[in-house]
Amino acid sequence: MKVRKIALNGFRNYDLETAEFSSGTNVIYGANAQGKTNLLEAVYILAAGRSFRTRFDRELMGFGNDSCEILADIESHGREQTVRIVMKNGLRKQITVNGVKKTASELSGTLTAVLFCPDDLNLIKEGAAARRRLMDNAISQIRPRYGEYLSQFNKYYENKTRILRDWREKPSLLDTLDEFSDGICRMSSQLIRYRAAFAARLAEEAAPIHAEFSGLGERLDIEYTTVSTVKDPLGSAKEIYYDLCEHQESHRRAELESQQVLCGAHKDDLLISINGQSARSFASQGQTRTAALSVKLAEREIYLDETGEYPILLLDDVLSELDTRRQEFVLNRIGGGQTLITCCEDEGISHRTGGKVLHVDKGRIS
Repeated sequence: MKVRKIALNGFRNYDLETAEFSSGTNVIYGANAQGKTNLLEAVYILAAGRSFRTRFDRELMGFGNDSCEILADIESHGREQTVRIVMKNGLRKQITVNGVKKTASELSGTLTAVLFCPDDLNLIKEGAAARRRLMDNAISQIRPRYGEYLSQFNKYYENKTRILRDWREKPSLLDTLDEFSDGICRMSSQLIRYRAAFAARLAEEAAPIHAEFSGLGERLDIEYTTVSTVKDPLGSAKEIYYDLCEHQESHRRAELESQQVLCGAHKDDLLISINGQSARSFASQGQTRTAALSVKLAEREIYLDETGEYPILLLDDVLSELDTRRQEFVLNRIGGGQTLITCCEDEGISHRTGGKVLHVDKGRIS
């Protein structure tokens, strides 16, 4: 999978700019705040249908603009395709592939991308939300229905949260509580199945990468965890649904008293350990970075297995955070597909990878 050419119109700090990428490594350099990450963000949107930096399309529009556009020629599944994404204030995002309208979830089957940015270096040490976000972003691109389930879950969750927060002032709100509780259990049963299967694949792929990457033969383990009553997260959606309903019923009073949703897929996490010890609690800074990178490189291998093609790899200013040995490991692992790397200076990366060099300065690409 490759992006051959991209044109940005009114997107972030790009007025009207185009860039052409090589099919291998592309080094994008320039000073801070010039638009390097914005360019990677645009490529990511082509794959995911949304930004990794904001939930709001209006924030993608340049200063003074009420719309923006991303237009790209891509190669996917052996076909040349054109993707166009238009965002306008107050209107739903418009997505077309070869002139045919698509939803964001449908777009995910057209192109896949793995992003690794500085925030991901904290993936191991952050709370569970960061690891759920990892699963959501990855699964949505290879299982389009997952995005639909996640969207429905979020709606049920938001509505139930409002009911629990306000029911004392408006007791009539409790009339609809069971409806939203049931919706959360139904959508959670689907999300849990997908997440458990993905976590198993991630553990399998990440372990050998981490053992080689660490240089010490360290053992990396990844375990999926969810609501305690779920007996088999890899079971059928029906079985998981009944398990969740059991948990929901036993926690109903606790939810009303705490005014919090206590049952659902928002309780999921990935337990990551190194040599049998919790990485979140005991890993050193070097171990944390190695584990985070191993997880991301494993995600890339899963995409390859699923689609038969390497996803586009987006590395946003992460090499500068790594020592020379870890840099070399990453650079030696990125062959076989298209990679976009941003950095403040070229730092000789183009010579080490043989990659194409693009310079970004004040929203201009040369």
